[in-house]
Amino acid sequence: MAIDKTALAVTIIGALNWLLVGLFSFDLVAFICGGSATVAARIIYAVIGITALWSITLLFRRIKPVTEA
Repeated sequence: MAIDKTALAVTIIGALNWLLVGLFSFDLVAFICGGSATVAARIIYAVIGITALWSITLLFRRIKPVTEA
């Protein structure tokens, strides 16, 4: 499903930002938006958080086996 892949991609991008914060104390979102308290940065953080919540549902879905016709 497209929304699943999009949510997963955005979540991975957010995780990479946290990797930068953890390793180098560099917040790419804050850098791009002019600070972590700006409206743009807060929207980006919120979108990443929402996609992370959506991605949690991927853990609990049943995967249907592919059957050949």
